[in-house]
Amino acid sequence: MLLYSTTLKINDSLTGDKFISLVIEWNQKSPHKENVIPNLNWNGEHNVRFGNEWLWMDIEEYRNKNIIAVRYEKKEADGAVWDTDYVMNFDEMKMAIRLDRSYTEDALMENPSFSTPHFLTLLIENGYVADDYDLPILRKPILINNSNLDQLTDVIKGRKKYRLPIVYVSKTVYNKEPLNCSLLCSKLKGAAHVLLQQDKSDNYAIRTRCNDSNEYFGGIGIYFPNGNHRRYIYREYANEASILMNKVANAVFRYMNVQTIPPLYTWAGVNNSLLRDKWSSNRAEKMAAETARQHAEAEFQEYQETFDQENVKLQSENDDLHNRIEELTRDIYSLQQENQGLRAKLSDTEDVPIIFLGDEEEFYQGEIREMVLDAVDEKLKNTKEKTRRYDVYRDILKKNHYQGLTAERIETIKNLLKDYKTMSGTLRQQLMDLGFVITEEGKHYRLTYYGDGRYKTTFAKTGSDHREGRNNAAVIAKNMF
Repeated sequence: MLLYSTTLKINDSLTGDKFISLVIEWNQKSPHKENVIPNLNWNGEHNVRFGNEWLWMDIEEYRNKNIIAVRYEKKEADGAVWDTDYVMNFDEMKMAIRLDRSYTEDALMENPSFSTPHFLTLLIENGYVADDYDLPILRKPILINNSNLDQLTDVIKGRKKYRLPIVYVSKTVYNKEPLNCSLLCSKLKGAAHVLLQQDKSDNYAIRTRCNDSNEYFGGIGIYFPNGNHRRYIYREYANEASILMNKVANAVFRYMNVQTIPPLYTWAGVNNSLLRDKWSSNRAEKMAAETARQHAEAEFQEYQETFDQENVKLQSENDDLHNRIEELTRDIYSLQQENQGLRAKLSDTEDVPIIFLGDEEEFYQGEIREMVLDAVDEKLKNTKEKTRRYDVYRDILKKNHYQGLTAERIETIKNLLKDYKTMSGTLRQQLMDLGFVITEEGKHYRLTYYGDGRYKTTFAKTGSDHREGRNNAAVIAKNMF
């Protein structure tokens, strides 16, 4: 699963040797000792591999295109496989950075958290990252005040376009940050610019210049390079800063991860091209060897056996390379299919919708759409056939592939709670799978739906009424589903 992806313009001061040295420094000086490859001694080679099957780094140079590609891979005890790729194109002076996580067949669990590669910090601190037009690539926010309001208004009004998304964070009514802006910058470094309102006293000036289209009082706006805009409203309740942090970071990462990236800016693409070139070279060598054999056969019959052995060896190597190319080609095709699927999902947003989403975020995929379709389905049941409303309601349900997910969730919660006596480990896990955060408060359990303090209820730790489980299910179905 692709977790992080970005492509940055790099200054001319970065050379091939400096690039490899910086990658090795990133690994060898890592504060996490389990990530450090032991006994790594680099002597200037551009095609070399270090480590073992559990922890390794591979450096490949594609001289035909002036590209150096680095892959660092770590396999953890729980079955997680982490791949970090750095691909530097010195002809175009651009670098692609990607972080991917997959799992072996015997993986124990999935840990959803990850950190943006520290290598980006090294690039920034060494001055290798070029500006995004007039914005520098930083790991801290750009403060917005009266001296640079034009920079913000140009973004909000769409007068300037940047390669990376712009995240604007406004101060709350109490002149505080709605989230930890330093942590947000650390998460999004290299993937987005963060603009932070320095003081709420500038609200009037900003709203005047932006025609009241800006975010304010803790609101956060994301302005994407494709012209799209996402807005998140700040609400004062528990864990709001953490919730906002995840919403903003996930929105930026989703956008960056579905961007089309040329094959030669990926580890697989570079290796595939190297193998193709080598296969073509071996094929030419084979053809030359065959010609030489034909010319020499009459004069040097005694060398026939030796030559045949060499030919068989060359053929075996050629077949191995060809099979490897076919394998990588299938991998690339699979990734292309996955990318096309993601693009198909994104293309849905280009259709003209019947209604527009409000500021409420979905707790799970399709939640809001299913709620709207539930209402249409309920209205259809009470509408006479052969009427305009009946035909319109039925057509909406058909075209939107109404699945009745809400009804399924209600039936699931009823089945789980119909004989409730106490909170077993199995029941707790099943409730967590449905999105509930469960805490203990004295003689009760508190269940908060997806951590949103607006939707919560309590269960007795020991049920004394045989109807208690059914009553709890009814409350959840009415207030949360």
